[in-house]
Amino acid sequence: MPKTLPNFSAQDALVAIMVTVSVSDESIRTSELVAIERQVNHLPVFANYDADAMRVVAQTVYKLMEEEDGLDTLFAMVRDALPERLWETAYALACDVAAADGTLGQAELRLLEEVRHELEIDRLHAAAIERAARARHLTL
Repeated sequence: MPKTLPNFSAQDALVAIMVTVSVSDESIRTSELVAIERQVNHLPVFANYDADAMRVVAQTVYKLMEEEDGLDTLFAMVRDALPERLWETAYALACDVAAADGTLGQAELRLLEEVRHELEIDRLHAAAIERAARARHLTL
């Protein structure tokens, strides 16, 4: 793990959650990368975000995922950077990335459960967010 980790902005924290979901199953799919890019390019929460910062955030996530307590460190960084009012937004973005490839594996489901727990997402709210993500990513 790097001696000093970068300080995340709120937007970096949102990107970090999306990247973490994408790498949770140890394979980053194109559909997941496209979902992350689409969110960053189109959502109001990312207005004025320097998309070049995504590379640094992604590298930080990759390094943390190699460490034994890396996920705990990542969640601490996310909670420090992200206002509580955006915790549901982070969960919604995580669900969209997880649903982007049309399948949810056990690793992604476990990580989503961890995100729900760490960001204190109410079960009913989580179910609504999950259902909306599923609806957005259905195919014919």
